[in-house]
Amino acid sequence: MTVRQAENMFYTLLNNKWMGSSSGETVPIYSPDDNEIVGEVPSLSQEEVGKAIQQTADMQETWEAKEGHERSELLHRWAEELEKMTDEIGEMIHKEVGKTFSAGKSEVKRTAQLIRHTAEEGLRTHGSFIQGDAFPGATKQTKAMVQKVPHGVVLAISPFNYPVNLAASKIAPALITGNTVVFKPATQGSISGLLMVEALVKAGLPEGVLNVVTGRGSVIGDFIVTHPLIDMITFTGGTATGKHIAKKASMIPVVLELGGKDPAIVLKDADLDKAAKEIVSGALSYSGQRCTAIKRVMVVDSVADALIEKVTDIVSRLKVGRSSEDADVTPMIDQKSADFVTSLIQDAQEKGAALVLEGKREKNLLGPTLLDHVTKEMDIAWEEQFGPVLPFIRVENEAEAIALEKRNQYGLQASVFTKNLENAFSISDKLNVGTVQVNGKTSRGPDHFPFLGVKNSGQGVQGIGRSIDSMLRDKVLVLNL
Repeated sequence: MTVRQAENMFYTLLNNKWMGSSSGETVPIYSPDDNEIVGEVPSLSQEEVGKAIQQTADMQETWEAKEGHERSELLHRWAEELEKMTDEIGEMIHKEVGKTFSAGKSEVKRTAQLIRHTAEEGLRTHGSFIQGDAFPGATKQTKAMVQKVPHGVVLAISPFNYPVNLAASKIAPALITGNTVVFKPATQGSISGLLMVEALVKAGLPEGVLNVVTGRGSVIGDFIVTHPLIDMITFTGGTATGKHIAKKASMIPVVLELGGKDPAIVLKDADLDKAAKEIVSGALSYSGQRCTAIKRVMVVDSVADALIEKVTDIVSRLKVGRSSEDADVTPMIDQKSADFVTSLIQDAQEKGAALVLEGKREKNLLGPTLLDHVTKEMDIAWEEQFGPVLPFIRVENEAEAIALEKRNQYGLQASVFTKNLENAFSISDKLNVGTVQVNGKTSRGPDHFPFLGVKNSGQGVQGIGRSIDSMLRDKVLVLNL
């Protein structure tokens, strides 16, 4: 039995068996490209989810007892099996979340490299040894051995926009450190996630070490995050959902990767050709449906006209269409998302923003839209649009840009474009964000760099090494000799 039971029917993994819901209920998944059905996944009940968590908890001590090199070897085999399925999974990513086929394949290949790096880095974790006489009143005969041990059962919740990469970036660090995993993929993207897990089963995943739960958030969402056998949660998704999870998940570690309103700050001495190229790529890749997408440009007024002209020239040459047509700007994930972005554009225009480039809309396909003279009174100056619209905010100087950014409720990343590196360092020190990119677009990678957000952009630090650290806790053994 495999994950695919029929052309459009997929099963979920429970104790290494591909199964549907006992009720027979499913959740249909539709393509953003044409709204045709891509497939159906099981809609599990709370009882079925509870059994999956219990099975995963029952296997945790056995998995932790495995030698580190055995866990590492499993991850290496997983990466190999994943690469064998590159075309199949890439095609599903394309159909399910509206990326081009080439982008889907690139995500799979990137994920295989992430898993391999995690398999190696996970072997380098170690504890420490502390002598007691460093503190007054203690002696050398008192010694502390600080071990690194897994939390136990990790709940990994992934988003729709990177259904394979941002799932594996949670699962691989959890497995290499001796945790077992309950994997809850986003509904849109869940088939891609299940195919990724099929590669892990082919690689020799022991029974119960990872179980997958699919279904409706309204039914199983709160149930799973509050389950007493869940020891740690790692989540990527919207800020509102992340805050909800943080409130519900009392007294266990939570790592949250949430939204962003990443600015590109363009100073008067910037290389405008480079800035324009990076801004367009950073803002409109995958139609802006990325937490790290550039979501507003703060440009010094004296160079604003020149920058906007260059950006407009690049954007006007982008191909708009379906992902099946290998277009640069493709349909948004659903109609609701497109409606929200359209409402932000309308609000900005009603409040005086200038429409530099109008993106035509057809259902959930919205062409790239550029807005000039955006002010702080407009919603789009602050709200995360998560779509192909780019607002330009003119500022007098860098101090005004910094002041505006400090009012931002998010704090994921920022880009600074300038030829003066000393000035770039100075600005970076004043920005309250997780990462500052100098003369480059905001971006998550490389995957081994620390990745984090502050304020409403998240808590905890990711990136391969930091993600491994987050999956471990200290356990202290005190020797009184």
